[in-house]
Amino acid sequence: MKKTSILDVISRKLSPFILLFGFYLVTYGHLSPGGGFQGGVVIASGIVLLLLCQGTERVQKLFPLTAVSFTEAVGFLAFLLMGFFGILLGRGFLSNFLPIGTPGEVPSAGFILILNIVIGLKVGAGITLICFYLLKEED
Repeated sequence: MKKTSILDVISRKLSPFILLFGFYLVTYGHLSPGGGFQGGVVIASGIVLLLLCQGTERVQKLFPLTAVSFTEAVGFLAFLLMGFFGILLGRGFLSNFLPIGTPGEVPSAGFILILNIVIGLKVGAGITLICFYLLKEED
């Protein structure tokens, strides 16, 4: 694909807004439609737009593969630890382990927010890695 200056400018201007919208979906997924998976896919799509228009070498300077791989691995580990922490407290896998408050109050939704953030980072990093290796140019 021939890269033009229009693709260059549009991708650089549009990608930050796509990333911002992805982080919005992740952080407000417990209050509105969205969540970790949807937000993670939107985050990855912003990076994939840069990969398609800027090339893998330029994007790798912004998002190093080691950092993306580390984020994906830490997200997976954090997801498992959150699940097993619920089991250790005797509630069940991925049960809300945050303090609920006094009886009669609405339970805390903070656990869902934390879970959405972990899943969003894991999914975003995973899909970014898949697309990076699929689009990587042969040397």
